[in-house]
Amino acid sequence: MAELLDDLSGFEFEDLMEDVFRNLGYENVRQSAKTSDEGRDILMEEVVDGTRQAVVVECKHTASVGRPVVQKLHSAVATYSFQGPKRGMVVTTGTFTNPAEAYATQLRANDDPHTIELLDGTDLRRIGDEIGLDLYNGRIEILCDETLRPYDPSRGVHGPVWDAFRDVENIGIDTVPEPTASVDFQPVVQITADTDATFETSVGVVHRERGTDRFTLQADRGQPREAQPTISQLVADNMTRRVELDQEQLAETFDTVETHRFGQTETEYKDWAVDRIRRKRTTTVEYTGDNNVTYTKTCEPNLSDISIQAIDPVYLPRIRQTVTLHDYSYSYEYYNAGPSRTTIENGIHRCVQCDDTAADTYTYCANCGSINCGSHIETERLEGTPVCTGCAKTERFMLSKKYFYDHENLGAFRQEYEQMPLQSKLMENKPLAGGVVLTAVLLLITLSISMGVL
Repeated sequence: MAELLDDLSGFEFEDLMEDVFRNLGYENVRQSAKTSDEGRDILMEEVVDGTRQAVVVECKHTASVGRPVVQKLHSAVATYSFQGPKRGMVVTTGTFTNPAEAYATQLRANDDPHTIELLDGTDLRRIGDEIGLDLYNGRIEILCDETLRPYDPSRGVHGPVWDAFRDVENIGIDTVPEPTASVDFQPVVQITADTDATFETSVGVVHRERGTDRFTLQADRGQPREAQPTISQLVADNMTRRVELDQEQLAETFDTVETHRFGQTETEYKDWAVDRIRRKRTTTVEYTGDNNVTYTKTCEPNLSDISIQAIDPVYLPRIRQTVTLHDYSYSYEYYNAGPSRTTIENGIHRCVQCDDTAADTYTYCANCGSINCGSHIETERLEGTPVCTGCAKTERFMLSKKYFYDHENLGAFRQEYEQMPLQSKLMENKPLAGGVVLTAVLLLITLSISMGVL
């Protein structure tokens, strides 16, 4: 362990241990100010038998820790202001001397109210294994085995696709072939942090900044970046309903399964969140001094004012399903969390002729397999069913364009048309037929008037 962490500075080791303790379940884990910490590097809390108590931690990135360090921490714990029980902990990448261990043992034997726990490099390696984290180069690589549900078990993996096809006219769900389905597990991290900052001047407190912030970060390769609001909401609403990421079982459900590693360490995600919160919660206030002069003060929270409460990793399934109908393939892509999802691409509700994705209705053309908006779907003259303008064969009859599935249907109607009486032919263009009737009526009225009948 010591060799693994040799390249770290003392401050970097404190960053590492803050992440470790948070993963161990301690609460309100935060670092003291980098200067004048009085032997208190990390402050945190735990609940034991229903009682909340403080834990004061001293971090020593050295080969050996002696008794004076333990004694100093004991004094720091005793003088630490906390309403409740408190204890100490010394953490090192190296080992403890025999006098240091004897001093900590004697405190416990004497039932001292401020006992000191000692964790050496071997303990750190064991803890890393227990919490499922890989300590490498002094950093914590996030290893996650939980995911939001890639599909709703009550409806099956293809439920979202069937929902989309139900909104398409002229096609039944039972006639749609089973889609191919792939799942891509995207790493995300939800960070929760509390801020408690007080700003004072010679006239007293001029501003307090308190509150909780929560961020959802897309955590693949590259710099941490905040997820879109719809994705953040999807994750937040479903974090309590996570399941184990069982790739073997998922391979039986999906055609392909891919999982991405988390691109950054816990420390880097934490640093991103702290920087973001400091900028977000920095404000300028005005106050009146003792001399009745108005002053302005920029109030920016310190690092020690921000406490990261949780860095919660989980996988967010990105599903892509594809349905092939005759000459066309339709993709439906979305992030999923059990019965909830947010759509990335809906290729089912898209006109193949003009790419319209905002039409009121879409209609399926069984002749070629296309899905079309209202501007690109017509009624096939011979069979009276929908046909798209992309595949239809057309010809004008009585100046009206007619649409047919193929040349065979067109030829069949042409023969039928030739046998029609004039009035039937006229009805193939109802506006024209109506115009002829109207013209005849007007002529009749005009003739009647000229003959004095009317």
